[in-house]
Amino acid sequence: MGLIRATVQLLNPSCPDLQGLEATALADSGAVHLCIPEHLALQLQLRELERREVVLADGSHRSVPYMGPVEVRFANRRCFTGAMVLGDDVLLGAIPMEDMDLVLQPQLQQLTVNPANPNLPLSIAKAASEPQPGSAAIKLPISIACRP
Repeated sequence: MGLIRATVQLLNPSCPDLQGLEATALADSGAVHLCIPEHLALQLQLRELERREVVLADGSHRSVPYMGPVEVRFANRRCFTGAMVLGDDVLLGAIPMEDMDLVLQPQLQQLTVNPANPNLPLSIAKAASEPQPGSAAIKLPISIACRP
């Protein structure tokens, strides 16, 4: 299996008059975040939000700028995220891919919109399961008061 790359658009939603950039990103489900090279962060005029420690593929640790916000667009999808600034290439990790409901298709060597949800991205916004009887979950009474 080879590397899967895709063309994405990167924008700074804090600067709507600033033109976005088109970039070729390595789509990597083993990575977590969006990573961009420093020159793209400068071109997008991103603001450093904080520094974060990252673990690289070789196991080493490094402190890097976490900048944003970044709008990522692919096909009919978009997400808003922050970006780690490191490396020479754009790396599209699992969080932005999940947020846009994208899937890797290794047999086709491409990143695509989830074919099960072609028109709108699907997100799961519920608990995996209800608490089991006898678990430590606490049920609190809920009262709703309406004013006339």
